[in-house]
Amino acid sequence: MKAFRQVRVKQRGILREVIARGRALHCGRIVTLKLRPSPADSGIVFCRTDLPGCPELRPDIEKVSDLVRATTIANGDVQINTVEHLLAALNGLSVDNVFVEVDGPELPILDGSAENFTRLLREAGIAEQARERVHFTLRQPVYVHDGNRTIFATPHDGLRITCTYVDDRGVHTQHLTLEITPETFASEIAHARTFVRYEDITPLLEMGKIQGGDLDSAIVLDGDRIISREPLHFPNEFVRHKILDLLGDIALLGRPLKAHIVAIRPGHALNAKFTREVRKHFTSAEADDLPKGKLFSSAEGTGLDVHQIINLIPHRYPFLLIDRVLTINETGLVAIKNVSINEPYFQGHFPGRPVMPGVLQIEAMAQAAGVFMLHRANLAGKLALFMSCDRVKFRRMVEPGDQLCIEIQLRRHRGERIGIANGVCYVDGKVTSSAELMFTIADDNSRLRS
Repeated sequence: MKAFRQVRVKQRGILREVIARGRALHCGRIVTLKLRPSPADSGIVFCRTDLPGCPELRPDIEKVSDLVRATTIANGDVQINTVEHLLAALNGLSVDNVFVEVDGPELPILDGSAENFTRLLREAGIAEQARERVHFTLRQPVYVHDGNRTIFATPHDGLRITCTYVDDRGVHTQHLTLEITPETFASEIAHARTFVRYEDITPLLEMGKIQGGDLDSAIVLDGDRIISREPLHFPNEFVRHKILDLLGDIALLGRPLKAHIVAIRPGHALNAKFTREVRKHFTSAEADDLPKGKLFSSAEGTGLDVHQIINLIPHRYPFLLIDRVLTINETGLVAIKNVSINEPYFQGHFPGRPVMPGVLQIEAMAQAAGVFMLHRANLAGKLALFMSCDRVKFRRMVEPGDQLCIEIQLRRHRGERIGIANGVCYVDGKVTSSAELMFTIADDNSRLRS
């Protein structure tokens, strides 16, 4: 079996919130979509802001509920339709972590391609994050078929797609092979629009589908005629859109795939069948070498030691909750707190079962955010004041002997005085808590005394 050279690649996220608004293809509603920064290892998370409690939903192949002319994911009564074009843009541009808010049951179709989502992500700013990416690396061939439709894949160090599109009458036959990178996706795939056969329109309308469809969001094929509001973006636009849909559907693996995929007449149902089969076979070439779960020694990294930390923030024993900053850059930092049985709060929280209070995990994130803001703006001697926290979640207990890994990712800032960041705490690579933090910079200590 061929051994692939392992190249360490960082996860990627976005730097700032961006918004798009448009009509949904199937339900016909006008919906608003927000893409918000999210920390490393959080993955892609959808949130229905129009429902009570704003339920969240992760795109996963096991949550697929409908594949008729779109990909729908659901968890109980919560569903989101037509996720494939946004997922294709995220997959094609190698964006691993983003929080997606939508105020309706479906994403906007926009122009029927992934171009607007691609532009939106680039406007948000795509940046590397502290954690390394984990791939699904194919180690043996995978094959699925349905009648005259086939997808098979072989091992490949990267993602290559070979696709053939043929309509039932053989009028439109197109073929393309492409190595998928952020550059080739943006230039060769993102612009390709969805299309529908003229004879399928009435049956789809009777099924309650394509209620918001028009020539601004799709191409119509009527025999050998091509009906479109504007000229084709590519001579072989149909096969390119089939590759786009396939990229969106394989994103339901939850991690990027390394393979050479050969698809003959693919569609959402066959794409989903293929994705499920890949999940049965996958191995992760990089998983054993990832730093997730690794304990860092105080000598590692090129960040900040405890002496540099106390020169930036005023916290001291017993309230200094950062031992070291491992990495720091323009968009965030990774810090650690070694949790000892000697922590004073363990005397009362709780006798016989010591557990680090969740509020102190938030405080550790706030201190790390303060260090980041002061270091970033070169404001040593001033104060970073914690203003508010939102979307706080606690997932696991932190106990004596654990090493708390604290990751801060800047979402946005107003000048050099106010910042909003996402914070996540990990132990052994598993999330223990997370929060959205707002903080500000005070000019001097007199503000605290006044």
